[in-house]
Amino acid sequence: MTVRKNQANLTADEKRRLVAALLELKRSGRYDDFVRIHNDFIVGDTDNGERTGHRSPSFLPWHRRFLLEFEAALQEVDASVALPYWDWTTDRTPRASLWAPDFLGGTGRSLDGRVMDGPFAASTGNWPINVRVDGRTYLRRSLGSGGRPLPTRAEVESVLAIETYDMPPWNSGSDGFRNHLEGWRGVNLHNRVHVWVGGQMATGVSPNDPVFWLHHAYVDKLWSQWQRRHPNSPYLPATGTPDVVHLNGTMKPWNNVRPAELLDHTRHYTFDVA
Repeated sequence: MTVRKNQANLTADEKRRLVAALLELKRSGRYDDFVRIHNDFIVGDTDNGERTGHRSPSFLPWHRRFLLEFEAALQEVDASVALPYWDWTTDRTPRASLWAPDFLGGTGRSLDGRVMDGPFAASTGNWPINVRVDGRTYLRRSLGSGGRPLPTRAEVESVLAIETYDMPPWNSGSDGFRNHLEGWRGVNLHNRVHVWVGGQMATGVSPNDPVFWLHHAYVDKLWSQWQRRHPNSPYLPATGTPDVVHLNGTMKPWNNVRPAELLDHTRHYTFDVA
């Protein structure tokens, strides 16, 4: 059983193996396939039309499946690798260990946001940005320059206290747990972290930055915590609803998986700390 650990508790060997697997997926071209899929859904998901990966109830199960597919690809390279999570309520500054040169590297330079250190810096030649929104082919970040600090534990707790999973209009205007976690309403959790990291993370091609996977692994963990706190609060909508994926609807692009099949993460992995 795969165990997803807090990145702050990874050993030096676990970091090295994860980085090596990421670089191999990039070299083979498989990594960019994931970036492309994510960007296609960011572009396609709209408040007033079909929406699957974002702005919709299936935001959480869609990304759970997306991470499972990516984790499986990593494990084809190195079976010992698991996706870690970044608890941004604790590791809240550009000096946190995940931004060290032996792991993800740090923020970008002020001139153009180019990441200058770590294994994903352009100077290594190992991390060209091929699926992009502009002509820049290097990894960019601007840690903490987006205006708002990273979410606090108290803000997370306020979202975990919301009892209803989702509700009409089932988009970025909804007042339910999913939308408050996604970050279109209230204290703005998930979206706010993307903006705080900046660079590609603030765009539809956000998986270009490997921190995307650690961020979403933590969002996924928060969903699991909410489920334990509210065992009688189901995924909604339960039945057919225009333009969104109901409990037993199939999710694109896979078309072979339903939210109902992804509600229990323990079929696939556990977390080091519940």
